[in-house]
Amino acid sequence: MRVDVIMPQMGESIAEGTLTRWLKKTGERVERDEPIFEISTDKVDAEIPSSTAGVLAEIMVKEGETVPVNAVVARIETDATRQEAPAGPSAGGGTSSSTMPSPRPSAPPAGAPAAPIPGASRMAASGAGVEELRRVRSSPLVRRMAREHGVDLTRIEGTGLSGRVSRKDILRHLEGAAGAGPAIAPGARAASAPGARSPSYAPGERVSIEPMSPMRKKIAEHMVLSRRTSAHVTTVFEVDMHRVMRLRSQHQDPFLQRHGVKLTVTPFFLKAVVEALKAFPVVNAALDGDNIVYKKDIHLGVAVALDWGLIVPVIHQAGDKSLSGLTKELTDLAARARARKLTPEEVQGGTFTLTNPGSYGSLFGTPIINQPQVAIMGVGAIVKRPVVVDDAIAIHPMVYLALSFDHRLLDGAIADQFMAHVKETLEQARFPVVV
Repeated sequence: MRVDVIMPQMGESIAEGTLTRWLKKTGERVERDEPIFEISTDKVDAEIPSSTAGVLAEIMVKEGETVPVNAVVARIETDATRQEAPAGPSAGGGTSSSTMPSPRPSAPPAGAPAAPIPGASRMAASGAGVEELRRVRSSPLVRRMAREHGVDLTRIEGTGLSGRVSRKDILRHLEGAAGAGPAIAPGARAASAPGARSPSYAPGERVSIEPMSPMRKKIAEHMVLSRRTSAHVTTVFEVDMHRVMRLRSQHQDPFLQRHGVKLTVTPFFLKAVVEALKAFPVVNAALDGDNIVYKKDIHLGVAVALDWGLIVPVIHQAGDKSLSGLTKELTDLAARARARKLTPEEVQGGTFTLTNPGSYGSLFGTPIINQPQVAIMGVGAIVKRPVVVDDAIAIHPMVYLALSFDHRLLDGAIADQFMAHVKETLEQARFPVVV
């Protein structure tokens, strides 16, 4: 039989991916778990392994093409097929249903009416609700955007495959509605309208122009979407890292000998965040329309800077891990992120994100929330400064921690209590023996 190779979902809010490069050609042998193609999203650039062994029989998506998650991008003829039955027409002159490629739906031209939805008339006749119709025509991300902005998806013309309403369709609809109401600030409408913005460069100016990478374009889309979705507020706390730095200095050599990885400062922040999330579970929640979804498990996303963009691998079940466990998993995820070896599961399901601009010298920033989460914490540079300790001047390593939170769900009091808990854990160095 021929096995479908699908576009994986590389994040819970990711509805599509760009196939950037095929690592195998049609007719070439493919082993199970061998990388077969590369994809790019706003969350990850990754090599996708084959789920089965066989021969790459058919490539259905070209390099550079963007398709929805779960779309079939290729088919692999397995060894069992080649041994049990010859390829091609069956004895009766027909083509076997197991080897017949299904036709790929093509996107309708711009401005053309959306293709009819299979079963739509039957659903209408049977009294099926609008939600079922929407499920056929749109992705979970688009439906969430529609709920948050009060948009009826049945009134939007889909330009995706088979009339699917894409993220671009709903963003275009929201921008169009800006001129008729206050849903989007007038400045945002003017900035995005063709011809309304100032030119990027003057005629004759010496410039070099290159297209944005697929990852960069999707990062831009998701950052704008997050700003439109969440009511961003940032609170900043100053933390004395004297005891943490002393604890790390005492244990870093035996820790390296025992675990084989360096003990950095970041796991201390992760552990402090875990304890604060246990004390304030609403910060580990998400919004689903008018409902609050409390996440029982803590999955920490940690932003990792790459030469070609930004990726947020996730430490799953972080609430159950020790400081050494967090250190080892963070080291492994960061190394494989830079080598493009992360699996789809390792960038999905985050409930809270930590980013560290301080590694480049930034004192603090105001990070943008990673949807559908409701908070993200930025760690600034650890800098020695004079501080007052017991009415005396001392030189201590200090750091600013900035929490951006969604004011739709979190009030300032809760956000500040959460950060006060993080601050106390770090300043008291309330960590078990790290070795």
